[in-house]
Amino acid sequence: MRTALTIAGSDSGGGAGIQADIKTMTANGVFAMSAVTALTAQNTTGVTGIFEVTPEFLALQLDAVFTDIFPDAVKTGMVSSSALIDVIAEKLAAYGARNIVVDPVMVATSGARLISEDAIGTLKTKLLPLATLMTPNIPEAEILSGRSIENAGQMEDAAMAISQQMGCSVLLKGGHRINDANDLLCDGSRMIWIRGERVDNPNTHGTGCTLSSAIASNLAKGADPETAVRCAKKYLTGALSAMLDLGRGSGPMNHAFAIDGDFGFSPEER
Repeated sequence: MRTALTIAGSDSGGGAGIQADIKTMTANGVFAMSAVTALTAQNTTGVTGIFEVTPEFLALQLDAVFTDIFPDAVKTGMVSSSALIDVIAEKLAAYGARNIVVDPVMVATSGARLISEDAIGTLKTKLLPLATLMTPNIPEAEILSGRSIENAGQMEDAAMAISQQMGCSVLLKGGHRINDANDLLCDGSRMIWIRGERVDNPNTHGTGCTLSSAIASNLAKGADPETAVRCAKKYLTGALSAMLDLGRGSGPMNHAFAIDGDFGFSPEER
């Protein structure tokens, strides 16, 4: 079995972060491992608390994984401090990690900044150059490229600039302001528009985590970046189309929509 490691924060509500990553990796046929960067107290209505791990403890987690079950792919999610980003970059480089997918979580759906300027600098100089592929949304790509993105042409310009600067492929997600579900994949020399199906579902908590984890899972299984992205978008569409409706806010998706088999009690058996 191929393996994948997620380095991200814990979501107590189960819809995003480590929890979404593990569900997604499992559903996509790889063995999931984790290194937790922070504990969060959150649900579908918002975040009420964050408890960040120390750099030393994050390093211990990464050592534990890499020295025992070496991951075929790695996905990183929300990491808010320079010190933690430094540790991640140092360990990924030291162990020769491969198939690294970076979800550069910088801006919340509300528009709030989630990462300091100092941490953005560390992300750009230390972690992104190690990435195989990164998955920014429009606001994040604006921060990384230093330019405004208001249309498809500007998406192409920004994606090419980021890819050439960072030396990795960029999947620029177009759902913020530009188009429905069409994303742009750029490897620094060519650009491919990957069309997606717009699902009319207000419960979209964890879509970014899910997409990046599905991409990492497919890279772990040997897919090239374009194939990995296409398969991941298909999985995300299925999870959204299942129309799960939980919680009082923007709820989670059904990551297990395609898992067959019933090995436990069924309510119909009463």
